[in-house]
Amino acid sequence: MKVTESGNPKHRQLQIEDYLQRVSAEQKEYAEVCAPPKMTEPDSTNTDEQKEGLFEQILSAENLNRAYKQVKRNKGAGGIDGMQVDELLPFLRDHRDELIESLWDGKYRPQPVRRVEIPKDNGKTRKLGIPTVVDRLIQQAITQVLSPIFEKQFSNSSFGFRPNRSAHDALRKCQNQITEGYKYVVDMDLEKYFDTVNQSKLIQILSETIKDGRVISLIHKFLRAGVLVDGLFEESPEGVPQGGPLSPLLGNIMLNECDHELEQRGHCFVRYADDMMIFCKSKKAARRTLDHILPFIEGKLFLRVNRKKTKVSHVNYVKYLGYSFYIYRGEGRLRIHPRSIQKLKDKIREVTGRSNGMGIEERRIKLNQAVRGWTNYFKLADARSLLGNLDEWLRSRIRMVTWKRWKKIRTRYENLKKAGIKEAQAWMWANTRKGYWRIAHSPILTKALSNERFKRIGYLSFKECHSAK
Repeated sequence: MKVTESGNPKHRQLQIEDYLQRVSAEQKEYAEVCAPPKMTEPDSTNTDEQKEGLFEQILSAENLNRAYKQVKRNKGAGGIDGMQVDELLPFLRDHRDELIESLWDGKYRPQPVRRVEIPKDNGKTRKLGIPTVVDRLIQQAITQVLSPIFEKQFSNSSFGFRPNRSAHDALRKCQNQITEGYKYVVDMDLEKYFDTVNQSKLIQILSETIKDGRVISLIHKFLRAGVLVDGLFEESPEGVPQGGPLSPLLGNIMLNECDHELEQRGHCFVRYADDMMIFCKSKKAARRTLDHILPFIEGKLFLRVNRKKTKVSHVNYVKYLGYSFYIYRGEGRLRIHPRSIQKLKDKIREVTGRSNGMGIEERRIKLNQAVRGWTNYFKLADARSLLGNLDEWLRSRIRMVTWKRWKKIRTRYENLKKAGIKEAQAWMWANTRKGYWRIAHSPILTKALSNERFKRIGYLSFKECHSAK
């Protein structure tokens, strides 16, 4: 029996009312459920001894409890067995001994991940592999133990999926490099990075630091677990499936080799996950850098470089983490890239579409979430005039969808009168045959649905959110 399968339905059924009554005591119960028999946790902080006892640390009650809390916090969809996060604790209560014993005996077999494809900005899709909830728990437990070990090895120029580091930190470093005179970049594009990681090379790199063979074996099993696509099993001889807690760490461990190579050669660079730029002071130096680093990436790490997208460019013409760059009085500055603006507008068009089935309040909440989230991410950019234009466009979209919703002549007439429009004008505009977008910009609707009214209702503006940061 696979430990992540629950053959008897009573083991899988979640009794909602009973569960809700137990929520407050959940963590205490979990500690009891998770306490593995015959387990000892090493007290020593010696690095070598930690490496030898990593498996014990991973399966310690304290670490598993932390992992459970994190998986519960992250929520997320279930894997191929259909088990949801809320069902994990009842499952562990019934199958704890089987799970722990299978891990200790080396018989634990991760289940294949569930293939999910999400759209990318370029119209293509990104493949995700969703592990089962139990597999996520084990992956999280591994990550919590290995991450502090590898954090000491990671480069200061790496920012993705690392504690206390963010995309904003990466962008600030880019600004500093530009200000210091590095005006040309090697804009590196790794082709389908997570899908094409050479597993043998990754295991070799891991083994140089992790001396506990049981940990290496368990990670290898996760890499080779395979994927379920439309109900059919596919092997996974290469790649690190995106979607599990362990994937970002493994991705960083592989590319850390490239980071060290660049540092040894004295190059300035910024990397966020697999999105990397190498900064140079001249176009000639950038081309030379590209020629020298390609053999290492392809020949030593066995990764694939997209030759068509990898380019040498002036910083004014690159897009990085949704931003673009420009130089003002010798200082590196940030703008919002046009494609990021287009992506935002596409999202707002979707929310303000009449046929999406949203009510007024739901639409307002969705728009406010979009405005707040987008403005917070792009707060580093010089964008005051742009934000004003976006506010005007957003208000027009709201007016347009409101006019569409009013639909009938009588409804339009009554609503215009309520907004203070004189009867004759209200009747004339209620009967107009002008297009929706044109009406949205008309003086009559701008007055009836004013910016002040939108503010009273609770709509956020880009400018105000940006000023508050």
